[in-house]
Amino acid sequence: MAESAKTIRDTDDEARLLARRLVRGARYAAIGVLEPDTGFPFTSRVLTGTDTDGAPVILISSLSAHTTALTADPRASLLFGEPGKGDPLAHPRITLRTRAVRIAREDQRHNELRTRFIRRHPKAALYADFPDFAFFRMSPESASLNGGFGKAYALEAGDLIISSPAIADMAALEASAIEHMNMDHLDAIDGYARAYAKSKRTGWKLCGIDCGGLDLALGDELIRIEFDMPLEDSTQLRAKLAEMNRFASQK
Repeated sequence: MAESAKTIRDTDDEARLLARRLVRGARYAAIGVLEPDTGFPFTSRVLTGTDTDGAPVILISSLSAHTTALTADPRASLLFGEPGKGDPLAHPRITLRTRAVRIAREDQRHNELRTRFIRRHPKAALYADFPDFAFFRMSPESASLNGGFGKAYALEAGDLIISSPAIADMAALEASAIEHMNMDHLDAIDGYARAYAKSKRTGWKLCGIDCGGLDLALGDELIRIEFDMPLEDSTQLRAKLAEMNRFASQK
């Protein structure tokens, strides 16, 4: 037991940043649930979005096996991380232990989650309103991060969730801020992608803004840019975007 504990590194800010990028920068994840009839683990793939505090959100049909399982037992694991080239085990990945909460259509949060999710996954608008589909907020309870060989970390929920008193205020202005940036500041958005994510492509648009950072989309590609610190007030957003633009202009 003592030998096993030595393989887990102390969780530091670099590990937390990697974990948040893996989760918030993903378009999909593998989900693991428990089949109610057999007790066997069952895995599948789901599209993922995020709530305004960074918690994963999924949109699934009641006809699916994983919805049946989550209804019986809300515990689920989500695996994030792209294999990339070469040895798939050499690339970062993270497994979240979560508890699923179904969001009812009459719940105010439903429309908020729907808007954010469809900005990230436009094609989901084709079926999001079907009566058998529902959004689930996957509230993280803990996580196991593997940053590559010899880089294992145990994370808590607080390492993954955005902590800020401005979350609700930021959510209220998110749509208008995204519209403004995508209409008037496309060059700045391309600059963010270049400077903060080393992208050589152009044509990026914002698809998400929260207190912790920005989500950029270009076709099927998604970039998550984390702020150095979560915004504590929604009025700080304009100054933060201008600061990032100045930094990008120097690159």
